[in-house]
Amino acid sequence: MKLLHIDSSALSEQSVSRQLGNAIVSRWRDEMPGLQVTHRDLDADPLPHLTAAALAGTDSVASRRAEQVLQEFLDSDIVVIGAPMYNFGIPSTLKAWIDRVAVAGKTFRYTEQGPQGLAGGKKVIIASARGGLHSGSPADFQEPYLKAVLAFLGIEDVEFVRAEGLALSPQHRLEAIDAALAAIPSPLRKAA
Repeated sequence: MKLLHIDSSALSEQSVSRQLGNAIVSRWRDEMPGLQVTHRDLDADPLPHLTAAALAGTDSVASRRAEQVLQEFLDSDIVVIGAPMYNFGIPSTLKAWIDRVAVAGKTFRYTEQGPQGLAGGKKVIIASARGGLHSGSPADFQEPYLKAVLAFLGIEDVEFVRAEGLALSPQHRLEAIDAALAAIPSPLRKAA
């Protein structure tokens, strides 16, 4: 089994999404001996935003890097995505990564019946961190966007581990992190 761990927070050691993502990966490593983990830190090593040259494939360095990112994703069975909420959405670095894995003919295709995802069969766990309380709010463009893009790619097994209201108070922050850590799914959990 292969697990791809994506970090996108710019907050380094202070990042709750990184803390949650690391805890998820740790639990899965502990419970799944032999699990192969690939880590991609989009803050330390950001992917550039798409350009005409990248789309046309005329930049050979960018093309090779995009192919590597896509292959990491295709090869994974489990994807853990650290996704903090920035300005009601996701970090632009995470969007740049999504632009490299949402590739026509590789992870989706268009048919007469509509789009068809080609990257199904993966489990995705999203470590979500939010300063405010946004679940169910019309201002939440983070989780609905991630659900939509993953469904477009054919991925139906998506789970969120969420720490919310982190900026409300130090006590609320601790309680939100503890609750999120307690909600980390086990790879050995049986489906109900």
